[in-house]
Amino acid sequence: MTTTTSEFVIPPPLERGDRIAVVAPASNPAPEVPHVYELGLERLRTVFDLEPIEFPTASMENEELFEQPAARARDVVDAFEDPEIRGVIAVIGGNDQIRMLRHLEPEVLRANPTRFFGYSDNTNLALYLWNLGIISFYGPSVMSELAMDGSLFEHTIEYTERAFFEESIGQLEPAERFTDQAGNWDDPAALEEPRETEPSPDWHWSGGSTRISGRVWGGCLEILDQQFLADRYLPEPTTLEGTVLALETSEEIPDPEWVAGVLRALGERGLLERFSGVLVGRPPARSHREDRPSEWRRQYRRRQREAISDAFGVYNPEAPVVQGIEFGHTWPTVPIPIGGRLTIDPETETVRFA
Repeated sequence: MTTTTSEFVIPPPLERGDRIAVVAPASNPAPEVPHVYELGLERLRTVFDLEPIEFPTASMENEELFEQPAARARDVVDAFEDPEIRGVIAVIGGNDQIRMLRHLEPEVLRANPTRFFGYSDNTNLALYLWNLGIISFYGPSVMSELAMDGSLFEHTIEYTERAFFEESIGQLEPAERFTDQAGNWDDPAALEEPRETEPSPDWHWSGGSTRISGRVWGGCLEILDQQFLADRYLPEPTTLEGTVLALETSEEIPDPEWVAGVLRALGERGLLERFSGVLVGRPPARSHREDRPSEWRRQYRRRQREAISDAFGVYNPEAPVVQGIEFGHTWPTVPIPIGGRLTIDPETETVRFA
């Protein structure tokens, strides 16, 4: 599948009171921890004044979803085509959404551009929509951001409101504090207690010093790796010329040497040199699988930052690289528009979406 249009459209913004479809195009732990899922739905209603409409996959368990990729695609297509639905949001991410893409109906999606929100494994769908010229939003999801323990971060609310209700995300500002602590979903009472936070490090700037602008392409690096291995849904390399690469890593906490190896391979393939700039989300350094002490986490983030800076220093030294941005698998989050136009200005150290 290659890009079918040179014209990008941003689907119309939602209005308060609108219906937003809830779908599970990746995985769905909601049946196992319904209290988390229900909190996310309640936040859609009370914080954002939207009416969540649950589509069939939102009630399916993971095994059923895995066996029915066509049903996942059907929900997405039906939600886009429904004139009463103004937005579509994923329950959560996963790790096999690429199997769903062959079942989508590109003509229907292109004819009915609708705002889609989801991240992680939903990188697959975001890049599929990118090929159709439809801008989507990398986050939020129902169970990760919207069901945050305690209360939502104000930073998340501010930028999610822009993604839901405005034409542009505008200029990004760093958050004062962040967390990568995993939630305890097994205990419903744990949702009442905020996760521990720590001061947000400053964004890290490296690479070129010239102001650049371009459309955003990318997402979760582990999913981008799958996309490049499958090589079925990627745009033509020339289509990426001048775009801005967005990338972040997941709670799998990949070794920085793995990150370096993937970027090195893309550099040898001649792809890194095509990007005009790079936007990198703050990496999580702990997860529900394993907690880590603060010094280990600090060193992990440093090692990953250096791996990314070094790769672009070799293959595209003129591209400005901004790391530690609030998107991806740490919180608070900014729903960045995949396909939206972005300006990176190293002189003023500003990042702004058009």
